Amino acid sequence: METKWLEDFISLVETNNFSRSAALRHVTQPAFSRRIQSLENWLGTDLVDRTSYPTRLTPAGTVFYEQALEMLAQINGARDMLRSKRAAAQTSIDLAVPHTLSLTFVPKWLTGLERDFAPISSRLMALNVHDAVLQLVEGGCDLLLCYHHPRQPVQLDPGRYDMLVLGRESLRPYARSDKNRVPELTLPGTKKAPLPFLSYTNNAYLGRMVELILGDAKTPPHLEPRYETDMAEGLKMMALEGRGVAFLPESAVTRELKHKLLAPADNDSAEWQIEMEIRLYRERPSPSRRGKAIVERLWDFLEQRQHDGPRKRRVAVSER
Repeated sequence: METKWLEDFISLVETNNFSRSAALRHVTQPAFSRRIQSLENWLGTDLVDRTSYPTRLTPAGTVFYEQALEMLAQINGARDMLRSKRAAAQTSIDLAVPHTLSLTFVPKWLTGLERDFAPISSRLMALNVHDAVLQLVEGGCDLLLCYHHPRQPVQLDPGRYDMLVLGRESLRPYARSDKNRVPELTLPGTKKAPLPFLSYTNNAYLGRMVELILGDAKTPPHLEPRYETDMAEGLKMMALEGRGVAFLPESAVTRELKHKLLAPADNDSAEWQIEMEIRLYRERPSPSRRGKAIVERLWDFLEQRQHDGPRKRRVAVSER
């Protein structure tokens, strides 16, 4: 039996809805249903009455619900006890971060924190967005840093997780440029001469952002897929070789723009751009799960800095 099966079953009891629980657990509904069935197979009995709607437990499911709560509490309690002993001897912060942000945003962000807050020891896990979110949900990290857009949200329960917006950046197309900053390729292309397109894989978060851009564009784009990967750095290297147009976060191309190696391939048209938030999440501390003291101090510092920022700007304006 896997611990996540217990968490799935408890979620199902609390929501009475397979679709809602699947969304909260960050899996598809078919996958969520299979995990509930795996738990039932392990127990050797049905827990859910599938002949009724809304979802209802069988008598065995009602009995097992209380047992599941107790078992999960014991497991989490043992884990927290061992982690607290380990954490007492160290002050490292575990970060789960998507690949792109780990290369572009995190280094400068940590440098700024060491200047304004304190020296920080950190352990970074570079993952795709889905796996990074799961690291936070399953207690595998202290902080989650990721992109967010209202039409592709990170679905974390605001009653359980705290969130801060650390910044914003745009995603737009780029292509190799000449010394005058003129791109070799520009959108939208034509039917006779479609643009070579460097794209993200289907499971990449930035790929879904690109789909939104292309789907909303008033001008039909003419693109011919030539290369695919889930990492923005891989697309950037191909764009630098002149292999096609790639949609990249602005923080990923700062140096290339400065040295006139890449240029925006959108004619400064807003229809080929989208803005994303850079968000930081943590599990809200509770009496049973206090978390690391260094994380609590850092979060308080970041909250205070965000609170003071607008007020300082207002003072500066009034003094003028």
